[in-house]
Amino acid sequence: MAGTSIAAISKKYGIARSTLYIWLKSHTSQSPEAISKRDHFRLKQKCDQQEKAIEILCLAFNVESIPLADRYNFIKDLSDQYSISLLCKTLKVAKGSYFNHILRNKNENTLAAQKRAELTPIIEKIFHESSEIYGSGKIHAILKDRGYKVSQDTVADIMHKNGWFAIGTGAKKLYLMNQERKENILNQQFNVSRPNEVWVSDVTYFRYNERNYYICVIIDLYARKVVGYKISLSNSTQLTKATFKLAFEIRQPTDLLFHSDQGSNYTSNTFVEYLRYCNIRQSFSRKSVPYDNSVMESFFKSMKTEKLYRTNFRSEREIKMAVKDYINYYNTNRPHSMLNYQTPNAYENKYFSKQQNQQC
Repeated sequence: MAGTSIAAISKKYGIARSTLYIWLKSHTSQSPEAISKRDHFRLKQKCDQQEKAIEILCLAFNVESIPLADRYNFIKDLSDQYSISLLCKTLKVAKGSYFNHILRNKNENTLAAQKRAELTPIIEKIFHESSEIYGSGKIHAILKDRGYKVSQDTVADIMHKNGWFAIGTGAKKLYLMNQERKENILNQQFNVSRPNEVWVSDVTYFRYNERNYYICVIIDLYARKVVGYKISLSNSTQLTKATFKLAFEIRQPTDLLFHSDQGSNYTSNTFVEYLRYCNIRQSFSRKSVPYDNSVMESFFKSMKTEKLYRTNFRSEREIKMAVKDYINYYNTNRPHSMLNYQTPNAYENKYFSKQQNQQC
C-alpha cells in the first residue's frame, strides 16, 4: 500500500481517517532508528574488547585454581545481579555442574545438616586423640556419653566422607599395606604423556617473625603446573590432605599416580586411606634421596630465590599473597625450560586443544 493516500485507503476499506492516522502515528514512533555501519563496527569492537578483558582477568587471577566450591558460592551470591550463564562462562564452570551442585545442596541449611556440621570437628578431634584407633562404634559411644544425640550410622558416614578410617583389628593388614605403599613407582620418570597422569607433592617452610609457615604444593608433571597449594602453621596430615582435596576437586583426575616423600603427613593412615577412597595410587621417594622428587625441589628453590627471599614482609598476609602471586606467575607467565620455554598453562592448553581437534 506504499504511496497510497490515507483518503484512498479510508474510502476503499471503510475505515475512519482518524483511526488510520492514530495507527500510523503509533507505529511510526516505535520504529527503531537505523544503525549505521560505523556504529555497528564500534559496538562489535567494544564487545570484542570486553571478551578479551574477561579472558585477561581469568588468566591474571587463575580462575581455575579457585576451589570449585568457592566458585559455586560466588555464582550463587551474584545470580540475582547477573545471568547464571554469564557467571558460569566467566568462572569456567559447567552450567549443568552448577545446577547439580545446587540440587545436591538444597537442604544444606536444614537442622540435620547444621547438626552434622557441628559434629564433624568433634568427631575429628576424638578420632585423632585416639591415635586413629577408634572406629564409629567407640566414637558414637563417647558422643552419647557426652550428651550428643546422634546415630552410629551418621557418625560412620561423617567419618567415611572425611577419610577417617580406624586401624581397628586390621593392624596386620595395615602393616603389610605400609610396606607396599612406600614403593617408588615413579622412579624419576618425570616426563609423562598427558595431564593428570602423575602429580608430585612436597612441603617446604618459610620462616618469618620466629614462626614457620609450611607450604604444601602439588605439581602436575605433564606441564609442570601447580594444581594446588595450601599454607599452614603446622606440617600435618591435615595440610597435605586439604591441599590434595583442593586439587582433586578442581581437576577430577582418573588413573592418577601421586608421588611424594615418606613424611608422616603423606604416609599417615588418614591420608593413605583418603587416596585409596579416591582410587589414587601412591609412589614414594627413597629415604634421603631428594633426586627422586627433584621437580618439587626445583620449584621450591625457584619460588624462594625469585620471590620469598627477595621480599621484606611485614605481615602473614603479605607472605600468603606473595606465594599466591608467584604461583599465578609461575603457571601463567614464567617460561619453563622443560617445556621448550612455554608456560605451564600454555603447554597444557595446547594438549587439550589438540585433543579437542582430534575429536572433531
